Amino acid sequence: MIAHRPHPQPPQAEPGSDAQPLDLIFIEGFTGQTVIGIHDSELHRPQTIRIDLTAGVPRPRACDTDQIADTIDYGVVRERLQRLLKEHRLTLLESFAEMVAEILLGEFGAHWVRVVVVKPKKFDDVDAVGVAIERRRPPESPTGRSATVLSLIGAGMVPGKP
Repeated sequence: MIAHRPHPQPPQAEPGSDAQPLDLIFIEGFTGQTVIGIHDSELHRPQTIRIDLTAGVPRPRACDTDQIADTIDYGVVRERLQRLLKEHRLTLLESFAEMVAEILLGEFGAHWVRVVVVKPKKFDDVDAVGVAIERRRPPESPTGRSATVLSLIGAGMVPGKP
């Protein structure tokens, strides 16, 4: 029996950072069948994997509007995971977890994610094996004049100096 996991906790802000608090949207215990693994016995028939994910977003507008369009719709995330299970061609759980993280950050606009991918009962004497990863959205790159100034400084030039 797999022990109950505590509810997801938000990432800790780094000291001195101006990181916003995050609201957490999560899916626990999503299960599906997929072909994944490195051993010959794993590459010819689907096996069960379990996915737990947490996506952190700055306070979504949905808190004010009560509209699903203003947050991450976990029903749509679930459908995307189902499609991923059918379409991916990965062999490692690490790569699969990374792809889930990229989907949440890129397609759903999460700012931080924690993804756990597990093969339950992979071995007779083990409840589960798997991986857990955390990823953050890369900081937005500067645009406009500030981007130009930064690129000049990076090249050793100081704008406005003769």
